[in-house]
Amino acid sequence: METRFLGIAELAEAPAVAVVVDVMRAFTVAAWAFARGAEKIVLAESLDEALELKARHPEWAALKDGPPAPGFDLVNSPGLLRSLDLGGRTVVQKTTAGTVGALAVKEASLVLCAGFVVAGATARLLPAHGCDRVTFVVTGEDGRADEDLACAQYIARSTTGAGTDAAGFLRRAGASRAAAELREGVRQGVHPDDVALCLELDRFPFAMVAAPEDSRMVLRPRAVPPVGRG
Repeated sequence: METRFLGIAELAEAPAVAVVVDVMRAFTVAAWAFARGAEKIVLAESLDEALELKARHPEWAALKDGPPAPGFDLVNSPGLLRSLDLGGRTVVQKTTAGTVGALAVKEASLVLCAGFVVAGATARLLPAHGCDRVTFVVTGEDGRADEDLACAQYIARSTTGAGTDAAGFLRRAGASRAAAELREGVRQGVHPDDVALCLELDRFPFAMVAAPEDSRMVLRPRAVPPVGRG
């Protein structure tokens, strides 16, 4: 499988297949939302759009980066989200990097959103889908975020099924600028467990597929059985 690793600004055209990576924290949070029962996640273009959708659908839960804000129900923190009951609800998510990256490749035939928590399932889904060329979108820090690049490289190597040691990739992510900012409280809307939760490898047995629904990009989980199991 041919792979390339690009930042959002480097996407000159829509790739055929894209894996959009945001480890800290958008797609770790998305995976936790599904684990807590969310039915789907609508990826919003802007904070205003997220609030507009929430106003039209009061039963939905709106989620953003940073500290709590009027109109928003959730913040972009896996540690703060993991104890909530989102059973059957729709979440509207707007973040600084992850949702932007997913919307940038909305014309692709297959869009997967990923972090370490769904890395294995994501890697298994790509060859099962018959993908021979994949673009990994490194969303953080204009494509330079080492936690996102490490995760993308790990997923790419794991698609061969040869058994890739994740330890070095996880160490890189744990030593990244984003991890340091979360630990040191530089970012707001943070739980002390956020970094550890973002570095949980294969916490969930599903991949996350984004596709157009009613003119919006909607993220849904897709179960991917382990190799050797039907």
